Amino acid sequence: MGRPRQFDEKVVLDAATDVFWTKGYEATSTRDLSDCMGLTHASLYNAFGDKRALFIRALDNYLDRSLRERITRVEATFPPDRAIVAFLHEVVERSLGDAEQRGCMLVNSALEARSDDPELRSIVAAETTVIEDFFRRSILAAQKTGEISLEVSADDSARLLLSAQLGLRVLARVRSDRPLIEGIARSAVATLGLTWPSQGSEPGG
Repeated sequence: MGRPRQFDEKVVLDAATDVFWTKGYEATSTRDLSDCMGLTHASLYNAFGDKRALFIRALDNYLDRSLRERITRVEATFPPDRAIVAFLHEVVERSLGDAEQRGCMLVNSALEARSDDPELRSIVAAETTVIEDFFRRSILAAQKTGEISLEVSADDSARLLLSAQLGLRVLARVRSDRPLIEGIARSAVATLGLTWPSQGSEPGG
């Protein structure tokens, strides 16, 4: 019978997630991972497999505690039209408050994904579809209540909002400027006839 693990898996996975998020997949070494996780190389491999397998677990962990959590929360908290604004408002505030300018781990992974890496490209593509689907169903729901015009294309607008989100996340890493970053999001929601919250006000108001 194998010896029980002597570590909290969530704690060490969070540590690995943070180092991958900060440095990226390629720049993160096995030593970086073992140091931040407090594990020997042997324990790391026994628990999580190789660096590649650990990165996939870490990315999934990041998405659970950020993107997926945010979508679930705003959909449960706000009506559809305000859920769109609340989602993007939180993205903007997280981007501008990112002192280390780490950006979004999903977007960073998209930029690192190579043509010879179909697995990572597939994972990233699937998650961007999750975001697009959230925008689309929110638009369709808001159209049913009359908050968004029926003349708006839900498909095209969902793709526009997705591209705005991804774009501002990239720009925020090198140009962390509120007028720029907030302006992108404000302009995107304006295409739906929605208003952006004034400075200091709640996004769901």
